[in-house]
Amino acid sequence: MTLGVLAVLAMLFVMFAGFWTDWLWYKAVDYSSVFTTTLWTKIGLFFVFGLLMALAVGVNIWLAHRLRPPLSAMSLEQQSLDRYRMSIAPYKKWMLIGVTAVIGLISGASAAGQWRTWLLWINGVTFGEKDPQFGKDVAFYAFDLPWYRFLLGFGFAAAVLSLIAAALVHYLYGGLRVTSPGARATGAATGHLSVLLGIFVALKAVAYWLDRYGLAVKSSDFKAAGNWTGLRYVDANAYLPAKTILFCIAVICALLFFATLWRRTWQLPVIGFGLMVLSAILIGGLYPAIVQKFQVDPNEQAKEAPYVAQNLTATKKAYGIDDAQVTEYSGKAQTEDRTELRGEVDKAASIRLLDPNIVSPTFQQLQQMKGYYAFPQNLDVDRYKDADGNSRDTVIGLRELNLNGIPKNNWINDHFRYTHGFGVVAAEGTTADSEGRPVFTESDLPSKGDLVKGKYEQRIYYGERTEQYSIVGGPQKEIDYSDDDGEKTTSFSGKGGVDLSNPVNRAAYAVAFGEPQILYSGAIGEGSQVLYNRTPKDRVEAVAPWLTIDGDAYPAVVDGKIQWIVDAYTTSNGYPYSSRTTLGDTTADSLTAENQQRAVVAQENQVNYIRNSVKATVDAYDGTVKLYEWDTKDPVLKTWMKSFPGTVEPRGEISDELMDHLRYPQDLFKVQRELLTRYHVDNANTFLSGSQVWQVPDDPTNKSGESVPAYYLSMRMPDQEKQAFSLTTTFTPNNRDNLSAFMAVNAEADADDYGKIRVLKLPASTTVSGPKQVQSQFNSEQDIAESIRLLRGGDSEVEYGNLLTVPLDGGLLYVEPVYVRGGGLKYPLLRKVLVTYGGATAFEDTLGEALDKIFGAEGAEQPPGEQPEKPTDPPTGGNAVEDALKDAQKAYDDGQTALKEGDWEAYGKAQAELEKALEAMEKAAVEAGDGKNADKEPAETAGSEDTRKEEQDGSGDKEAGKKPAEQAADRS
Repeated sequence: MTLGVLAVLAMLFVMFAGFWTDWLWYKAVDYSSVFTTTLWTKIGLFFVFGLLMALAVGVNIWLAHRLRPPLSAMSLEQQSLDRYRMSIAPYKKWMLIGVTAVIGLISGASAAGQWRTWLLWINGVTFGEKDPQFGKDVAFYAFDLPWYRFLLGFGFAAAVLSLIAAALVHYLYGGLRVTSPGARATGAATGHLSVLLGIFVALKAVAYWLDRYGLAVKSSDFKAAGNWTGLRYVDANAYLPAKTILFCIAVICALLFFATLWRRTWQLPVIGFGLMVLSAILIGGLYPAIVQKFQVDPNEQAKEAPYVAQNLTATKKAYGIDDAQVTEYSGKAQTEDRTELRGEVDKAASIRLLDPNIVSPTFQQLQQMKGYYAFPQNLDVDRYKDADGNSRDTVIGLRELNLNGIPKNNWINDHFRYTHGFGVVAAEGTTADSEGRPVFTESDLPSKGDLVKGKYEQRIYYGERTEQYSIVGGPQKEIDYSDDDGEKTTSFSGKGGVDLSNPVNRAAYAVAFGEPQILYSGAIGEGSQVLYNRTPKDRVEAVAPWLTIDGDAYPAVVDGKIQWIVDAYTTSNGYPYSSRTTLGDTTADSLTAENQQRAVVAQENQVNYIRNSVKATVDAYDGTVKLYEWDTKDPVLKTWMKSFPGTVEPRGEISDELMDHLRYPQDLFKVQRELLTRYHVDNANTFLSGSQVWQVPDDPTNKSGESVPAYYLSMRMPDQEKQAFSLTTTFTPNNRDNLSAFMAVNAEADADDYGKIRVLKLPASTTVSGPKQVQSQFNSEQDIAESIRLLRGGDSEVEYGNLLTVPLDGGLLYVEPVYVRGGGLKYPLLRKVLVTYGGATAFEDTLGEALDKIFGAEGAEQPPGEQPEKPTDPPTGGNAVEDALKDAQKAYDDGQTALKEGDWEAYGKAQAELEKALEAMEKAAVEAGDGKNADKEPAETAGSEDTRKEEQDGSGDKEAGKKPAEQAADRS
């Protein structure tokens, strides 16, 4: 007995530990109201519906026992039942209590899971929009109908369980007989069971009536619209009247069952019930099938067009794409002289060459500093102002804690000593240095640079990689970093953790974390706090369980602190006529395929309404969570704010500095672009024909087979006066690879047209290359293919960066950075830039060189029919010298690369090219009339042979610290 008592106490304490640690955590983050509101709602639903179910079943069991016949018929059946009656007689009361308690517990637990449905119903606000069929506000379908359906389901369960329980008791005590002679049921049993059947049929009548409204949010597989929601022709003209007729029949049938109380016969109710079942088959099933087959299918477009128009309107409103601006775009350059466009490129876009999804290993190699730090797999793109106050695209990442890099793993090191990351690392998004490395604007340890004005808290206790718990602030010091002066330590002084000085708290967390050392460790003392739920997504999801969290939290330095910015959505599955989508599917792309950290939390959630209603921040130091109202018109958010008052701060509380870093969220953009593949049209007949269906192309830069990601880019659309930080994507026709449209949304939170979707629709009669075709064009160019083959020489690897698309003068400019992981350097460096425009392609060392080649510099590759006339005289003067110098420098660099990689064939080719370049440079200088060289013999001026010999024996670049090409240039 002692062991039994101890086991029960242990189980109770485990249950208490889970509850108590949750309460302590919510209290520590100042969201205790979320915990209490959710808890009391669940408790209320549990007891109310648990008691209702227990009473319903218990009363019917008691009533069946009360209505038992005084004497049982003499038969073998009743003699067998007598043994059971006698055996349970002493325990009847306890059995009644036990059965009803179990049923009540199960029902109460099920009802407690409906706390969201209850809060939405009791606090629901109107949408101010009515559905076209019934004229009811959208709030009826989003907030009321789900609760009514829950009540109806509960009623059915109560009726069925009561019916089964009452029938068993009646049978046990002789009220119902199977084999005994005489009547099969007593009058009392007949009346009792008839009432229960009447209640069930009455509930079925209510179900038929609600099903009428349910047609507005019913899902059906409609080939033209995917997961269609709303009435179609057959629904409005067959199912709707059928449901009304069935409702009437069910009401009559229920009355017949209730009439059995007086008539004491089941003849009429059974006939009525059979009629209802037959009607359900014929009217509810067969008749709609006939209408579909003989009225709709022969002339589908004419019949469905009015309902498709309603679906188009509702879907666009529900997903926020009703204001999308679709304009025609030629896809071909309007300016005949391309040289005039060279200066327009910089105005059209700040082309980002640094791909945040590739350069993380480069950040890691150059800025990790310590093994116990690491960067996330995918970095982020944000905007920061330079010294002149101009906004620039910046690739940013945090140096987070990496437990795998700790010199020695043990409990103290893992949870007390190494507790946090340190510092921001950022680089210019539009450039790289001469070696292809990022140009850092914030770097080193501690971080410093011109990214942030003034000091800021650099310790990072909360981050995307920080998933384990840490115990901080106590007697055990924490490691910041070490330098030449020794180890730097700190002690956490924030308020984001739970106090462990209380022994009850320590015992509770020892149980919750399964770590008994928490209970007795000397490393825990006065001031010790435990930090957990440390990723931004986990924290926001915990304090706002009614929100769906975007897959990509990103950091920003705001008001002297590193803040994680998290986009959050309110969703609904009950917007009438709006088609549904699965968030996990529509937000998947080539990045989420490999990095599940970027996927939407609600993988299987089907929704047909979504708003980016909340912007949240999580302090990287103390974990403080703040929720800001973003969409002030969203009725779903208003409903949740009524449910959890005080949890969401007004939009006006967002500081100007924070506003500078807010942006349009990626997952919402990906959901909208998926819908726009079909819903970019306004005409119902066009929609039904499917002739203008688009698709999101697969990412051509890798072999994942997933959709191309959405890219952040500062660019200018044709109707914009200046560049805006934007999210962009492309579309191709269904099952084809040419381009059909380009989409961009203004992602600057403080812009007047923030969130405005602009779609450039290309003419169907012309063919403009899409991303896959552009990538194929790059790879098929003989010179480019040869260059890439050389880049892959030795053990080097080539990685393609983001393929960016920029509208320019009626055409589309494609830019793709090419990275190389070469030799012993196992991190990518930017080596080349691929550019194409109007059929012309360039593959150069820098973006500027590639653009010069595309837009008119000599040697530019022109598309067929546009080749410029070749000059009759060779170019002379300083430009020719400079060109030759560039060629010489390139040949030298190629030779050095080949030398390092041991590729002697490539090295020989590079030396031949170097010789040609030096001779061309010398000749150009002579023809230019240079006074220093004009009167000299070539042999006296070139010095190329000596230079090459010096270079081959490894001493060519020692003369005054210069490379051979520079020496030759000086001689020239």
